[in-house]
Amino acid sequence: MSLTQPTAFYNLSKQERIRLVETIHHQMLADIQKGTLSKTIYYFSHQDTYIRKSAYLGVGRIYIVHENLQKKIIGILDQLLTEMDFKIRQTTINAAGKIGKTNFGIVAHFFDTGLFDEHHSVRNAVIGSIKKMGEKNPEPVLQWATKYLQHENKEIRREICHGIELRGRTHPEDILPILKELQHDKTARVKNTLVHVIGQIAYKKNCLEKVITHLKTWENKDLVSKALYEIIDVHHRYRNFSFYTQKQAKHYIESHI
Repeated sequence: MSLTQPTAFYNLSKQERIRLVETIHHQMLADIQKGTLSKTIYYFSHQDTYIRKSAYLGVGRIYIVHENLQKKIIGILDQLLTEMDFKIRQTTINAAGKIGKTNFGIVAHFFDTGLFDEHHSVRNAVIGSIKKMGEKNPEPVLQWATKYLQHENKEIRREICHGIELRGRTHPEDILPILKELQHDKTARVKNTLVHVIGQIAYKKNCLEKVITHLKTWENKDLVSKALYEIIDVHHRYRNFSFYTQKQAKHYIESHI
């Protein structure tokens, strides 16, 4: 199978996909060991999303397995983050996100940079990575997120709010104090994201109670009211996944607020 021509990942058979993933892994490992970037740049800039995904997952695997190459990998990612092609920068952020699940400190600077990237795909990769890292490695990730809560750029505040959501779906108590700091934000886009996230962290088992208890301490009653309507609506939209029925959720809210 030639990789000199664009290859659509899911146009391949299952066995061909397995072989391609292994090829990507071995060729990038060779790049890292030799200090070259030709194959890595090829895969990081590929038009096919799933080939780029295989590339950043491969970097994550190599980082974990080959401890002697970890410093070199971070150096290579630093270099790739300066590339003109936004797909390379996006894939670099995703690769850093894989590493950050276990060692956030070593990759935090990638997200400090990516958060302000001119291309939305790179910024979205930051949000996605913060979600995944925050779920697995919450303490340093949430601590990092808090320094941007009052940033003058409304999009930064919104992206941080969105980025911490996934941890809140299982541990709402971890992110509610952070969300509370945004309750008086005057930007509609930030407030709408805040309301959305509150709804998203309230429908799993043992979550509604924690969210409602915390919302009772918030001063912005108008925003709390919107959040309560969102929570009730979420219990209908996600009725196949929510712990309570919409009727039960509504009754709980009315009983406690």
